[in-house]
Amino acid sequence: MKKNDFINLLEELLEISRGTLKGDDKLDSLNGWDSLAVVGFIALMDRHFSMEVPAPEVTAAKTIDDLIALAGARIEK
Repeated sequence: MKKNDFINLLEELLEISRGTLKGDDKLDSLNGWDSLAVVGFIALMDRHFSMEVPAPEVTAAKTIDDLIALAGARIEK
């Protein structure tokens, strides 16, 4: 999956307009980033990549790029 496609999934999860997120966005500055979004992100990773991401790793993320890093090589730059 391309980085832009992944960011689009995150925008959908957070219910924000497409093209809003760039990658270096700080999660704590996003209105929709809360405990439900963390659970939603974990489900997104399972659904799209068949991978389990521990909640502590997600909550430790500070930026969108940190979330992308959790997907590793599954995201094309």
